[in-house]
Amino acid sequence: MPNFFSRLRQVCWLLPALASSTLQAAPFAYVPNEKSGTLSVIDTATDQVVRQIAAGKRPRGIAADPTGRQLFVTDAASSALLLIDNAGGTPVRTVALGKSPEGVSASQDGSHVAVAVEENNSVALLDGHSGTLLADIKVQGRNPEHAVFSPDGRWLLVSAEEAEQVDVIDVAQRRQVASVAVGLRPRGIGFSPDSGRAYVACELVNAVYVIDMAARKAVATIPAGKNANGIVVHPSGKQVYVSNGIDGTVMVIDTASNEVTATIPVGKRPWNMAITPDGAKLYVANGRSNSVSVIDTASARKVADIAVGELPWGVVIR
Repeated sequence: MPNFFSRLRQVCWLLPALASSTLQAAPFAYVPNEKSGTLSVIDTATDQVVRQIAAGKRPRGIAADPTGRQLFVTDAASSALLLIDNAGGTPVRTVALGKSPEGVSASQDGSHVAVAVEENNSVALLDGHSGTLLADIKVQGRNPEHAVFSPDGRWLLVSAEEAEQVDVIDVAQRRQVASVAVGLRPRGIGFSPDSGRAYVACELVNAVYVIDMAARKAVATIPAGKNANGIVVHPSGKQVYVSNGIDGTVMVIDTASNEVTATIPVGKRPWNMAITPDGAKLYVANGRSNSVSVIDTASARKVADIAVGELPWGVVIR
């Protein structure tokens, strides 16, 4: 009998640790639903929605810290950034910003968070741990939508609705230091893993521009579908994915040749996307279908459509 109770105590002691490791083992996809005021949480192992998190009245941009414990969500209705405790599913802090905050990005090391603030024509730079506002950086483009960190954390590239360029912010200097000419209305931005190149979807010219970050100039233009929008770079750096809002497709671009190798039908008005850390699955927010399409990257085909809330804006995976 003593041995029984001893083993029971060991099992009870191990259960919380096992539960914690299980939660951390599988990546989850977090989808802000702009009209529903929620985040849909998808288990990428099963492609099922496992819970909903309240996230203000009009959530749009989303990012997460490297551990996935804290989510950063813009609420356009309250002109604020919500810092949400993932485990509890509740906001732990609200940071006031300018009107109409949109895209959010977190640096890979978790030290900084950046928010594109449309009506301020600026990027808010925050401490990634405390949420303290460090700087409000004016940019040239009007109505900025995305502000995306390079993997090395040195740069922010900023796209804007009323622009024919992406603006370059030096993170250490906390100011815009350059602009790179691209097509009209740049939207989604992605970087190669070594930070050497950036890929920018330009909505009104239906193309993806390839930027050499050292030279600070576009070195290639790749024809895409109608209203090219979201961009994701595969972790290997060998493929880039672009969503086409009017066509309802995602195109696969080979980065060695800068050519489209596949076109994959998804839902209506595909918007922003995210890829699993192993590069195996791509998740696409379909704003007009109220769904997320799942693409198997090895076969370049859609394998699932997952119902979420109304007007899904994007996806982050942790």
